[in-house]
Amino acid sequence: MEIITNDNEKTGLAIAPLKEVIDPEIGLNVVDLGLIRQLDFDDAEKDIYCTMTLTTRFCPMGESISSGVRTALEQSFPDYKIDLTLTFEPPWNSSMISEEGMAFLNGY
Repeated sequence: MEIITNDNEKTGLAIAPLKEVIDPEIGLNVVDLGLIRQLDFDDAEKDIYCTMTLTTRFCPMGESISSGVRTALEQSFPDYKIDLTLTFEPPWNSSMISEEGMAFLNGY
């Protein structure tokens, strides 16, 4: 699943640290799992707007995963305020997993 963004360069910088945020129940990072939906940057206000989802609305690790995403963005962009929004529309499904993520899950 592609991340929607208004700044491909900054999103590229955010990807590496976000790939360090692992869903502990699945063992896959939030990027390859398809949990990061949108990253928009407001340079004038120094804001990052991140829209993400979880694999289920009642994910027991949701708080931990969201906190990890926030921390990864804060470390990559220390001068920016992070506005993190959870959405469940459309609901997450396995088709959102990247090819790399599917290979990892299938043991390749």
